[in-house]
Amino acid sequence: MIVVLLVAGVVSLVVKGADSPADPFFRTEGRAPVEGFGEIAFRVDTVEAVRCALLAQTALQQSRGLMGHTDLGGYDGMLFAFPADTTTRFFMRATPLALSIAWFDAGGRYLAATDMEPCDDRPDCPDYPPPGPYRYALEVPQGSLPALGVGPGSVLSVGGPCE
Repeated sequence: MIVVLLVAGVVSLVVKGADSPADPFFRTEGRAPVEGFGEIAFRVDTVEAVRCALLAQTALQQSRGLMGHTDLGGYDGMLFAFPADTTTRFFMRATPLALSIAWFDAGGRYLAATDMEPCDDRPDCPDYPPPGPYRYALEVPQGSLPALGVGPGSVLSVGGPCE
């Protein structure tokens, strides 16, 4: 009887998985597509998990960003991918979410990060300059870059479908 209960417990653990605390920033299921944006998988070398971001790769997508969005729809962030190095500044006009942004060079190496505050739809919103030329920028809910492993010395890998 004890062996049967032990086997049932192990099978239950394998099928259900171990209960772990919910990640306060990210959901892995239930992503809701955001009209006008694709999605892309990304990974930070300091963490094993593969994450999923909204993809902003056209000029229109990049200028629109997360304007008007009150959440990320289950995505871990928004990845801005540029075809060549750029020094484009970011702004938060009409963006109600407090965000953190990290910039990465063409090789995915971390350059710098900063927090960005929400701003109403008005022309005097501050902009946020990058530290220099970059190829990728990752916007996430403010304060969640460390949970993704993003920081000095980290390297971003981008590509592939989200799972």
